[in-house]
Amino acid sequence: MHRFFLKETFAKEMTITGLDAHHIIKVLRMPVGEKIQIVSSDQVSAIMEISALTVDAAFVRFVDYIEDSHEPQVEIILAQGLPKGEKMDYIVQKATELGVTAIIPLRMERSIVKLVAEKAEKKRERWQKIVAEAAKQSKRDIIPQVMPVTSLKQLFASYNENIIMAYEAEQTVSLKSVLSSLKPIRQIILIIGPEGGIAKEEITLAQNSGVKFVSLGKRILRTETAGVAAIAAILYETGDLGGHK
Repeated sequence: MHRFFLKETFAKEMTITGLDAHHIIKVLRMPVGEKIQIVSSDQVSAIMEISALTVDAAFVRFVDYIEDSHEPQVEIILAQGLPKGEKMDYIVQKATELGVTAIIPLRMERSIVKLVAEKAEKKRERWQKIVAEAAKQSKRDIIPQVMPVTSLKQLFASYNENIIMAYEAEQTVSLKSVLSSLKPIRQIILIIGPEGGIAKEEITLAQNSGVKFVSLGKRILRTETAGVAAIAAILYETGDLGGHK
């Protein structure tokens, strides 16, 4: 069943317009009587039935509420060092499918990509569209937010606890052990460096900000793999991906 995120608060009868209406009418060619899932702006999830169609609008009416939440109990914010090429497209898509709450693109010293303000905003808008599509496909209850491109210093000014950084030089502290020490966990900020790794100055800044460094295992992972692997491990350890509390 297809899921749509609506910008209006929930009502027993609602009207879908814009790109979603185009998708329902022109792309999916849904008939009157077809059922869809919606998530309203006040985060009500429900099954709705198409009651009428016009050229540019789909009218839907309430069938039943969706009580089960599709969201993890732990909020994961992925702070991703900017990678080159199209890698960020993949990262934001897969992170959304797994269940992150937000994604912060990080401008780091060894990032190959250097985005000026205007270009950075255009990229952010592109990533937000990819996230929205991934949220629909994976039946999320929210659309995660892609935040503006920021620096480590700005990140640490906004968050000051439960920050973990995957660091290839860390040989002894596992992600699992750090997660156990943090329980109960409500929110985690996960920092993943870019292809070039994390600079010494950034490591020092992170240490002074109370960041916990973790190993993701004996093998060196690419930046587009590391975040996905770490998110999956966090969800497993917190009982949200086949794990057990």
